[in-house]
Amino acid sequence: MRKSKNIATKKTPLKRAAVTGVKEYSFFEDVYAVVRQIPKGYVTSYGAIAAYLGTKLSARMVGWAMNAAHNAKPEVPAQRVVNRNGMLSGRHHFSTATMMEELLKKDGVHVKEDTVVDFKKKFWDPSIALDF
Repeated sequence: MRKSKNIATKKTPLKRAAVTGVKEYSFFEDVYAVVRQIPKGYVTSYGAIAAYLGTKLSARMVGWAMNAAHNAKPEVPAQRVVNRNGMLSGRHHFSTATMMEELLKKDGVHVKEDTVVDFKKKFWDPSIALDF
């Protein structure tokens, strides 16, 4: 039986990867690309974005991406992403407790008790709209 080498105990420094010019895959950037296409006056869900990207069990990761969206350039309309029931579950990640609702109202989306009114009519499905 061969003994495996324990790299952690070697004293040689690790080599750094060379820059190849190939852009690394970024799930967050893919999420942002979808969100930027949501038309004004509509919303979609974390799960719908995950399903469109081929990772239907990754709705939570879409949420993490949306939480980091304030750093993205160009700007990402994060207010247009809600949970599967139309609730503003990400509202706590905006600068004020009511900012998400205010931005949605500017978009023409009515909100009552932190839930999108007529959610089914306002729902934008990227899998249909983007011809998946």
